[in-house]
Amino acid sequence: MALTFKHLFRKNITTQYPEKRLQMSRRIRGQQFVWRSDLCTGCATCAKSCPHGIIQIVTSKNGDNKYVMDKMEFDTGRCMFCGLCVEVCPFNALYMGRSYEQARYSRRLLWADKEILMSPDNEPSAYGHPELEGQIPEQTLLVYGQISKEMTAKDDN
Repeated sequence: MALTFKHLFRKNITTQYPEKRLQMSRRIRGQQFVWRSDLCTGCATCAKSCPHGIIQIVTSKNGDNKYVMDKMEFDTGRCMFCGLCVEVCPFNALYMGRSYEQARYSRRLLWADKEILMSPDNEPSAYGHPELEGQIPEQTLLVYGQISKEMTAKDDN
């Protein structure tokens, strides 16, 4: 009973979402992918490593004996966001995104094509890419309804 009374009278630890949003972990595997077309060679290693086969890649050769990406699509409705595609990319062209608000009313809207993957609004996560950790803000930690003391001390400096 003592434990019940202890939690009964403490402050709530809820946040007034969506007015106040917390920073997610730097290595979040969000429900989004970020693709850099300048680094991608069209090798389709990401599509081969996907356990669900949600990545569709169609390439064609141009005159310079290089591949051109004609089609790249992700079925994020079937994706389990395991991150295997990000880990196996030999050219670091694929990143997990930091967005977690990807709800849609229709399943056909869950397909992400090249334009969506290259959108400037997409922010890459440091999952699979630890070199990005310095560029991403630290995670907001809530302790008993307040932002942790370590976070406020770092913000003051």
